[in-house]
Amino acid sequence: MNNLIKVGMADYKIGKNDDSLITLGLGSCVGIVLYDKFKKIGGMAHIMLPSSKDIKNNSNKAKFADTALKEMLNDMIKQGASKNRMIAKIAGGAQMFNISIKSDTLNIGRRNVDAVKSILSEYRINIISEDVLGNHGRTIEFNCINGELSIKTIGKGKKII
Repeated sequence: MNNLIKVGMADYKIGKNDDSLITLGLGSCVGIVLYDKFKKIGGMAHIMLPSSKDIKNNSNKAKFADTALKEMLNDMIKQGASKNRMIAKIAGGAQMFNISIKSDTLNIGRRNVDAVKSILSEYRINIISEDVLGNHGRTIEFNCINGELSIKTIGKGKKII
């Protein structure tokens, strides 16, 4: 029997072995999973914004792609994971509302996805699968035993990446 660990909005958690990590309601937010298959250690972050540098109230490090990834990666390494073995899976980054202005500034979902990809590239962590963008919300669940990321979408069913 596995232990289900809930990851809230602007939050991250780490699980091991038979733990599963779940986060609900990804809209423009991005769910990021880092995984060390050898140690069966997984981390899941639910970030809301691309950068802590653009916001005055940035004390919650789990809210931003730049700070959440750094904190989660360091915590996973402290628990025995190796950065060299880590892979990533990402989901979310939707544009939930039609915006008449053609501006990337207001497309938070795309900005979140771009920021996550850029930061993972800096850390040299490969994204092995992704389900991003679009205009629909997602709930994701990660299994630390087999590395499967289950994605549920209203009206689109369930898939595993």
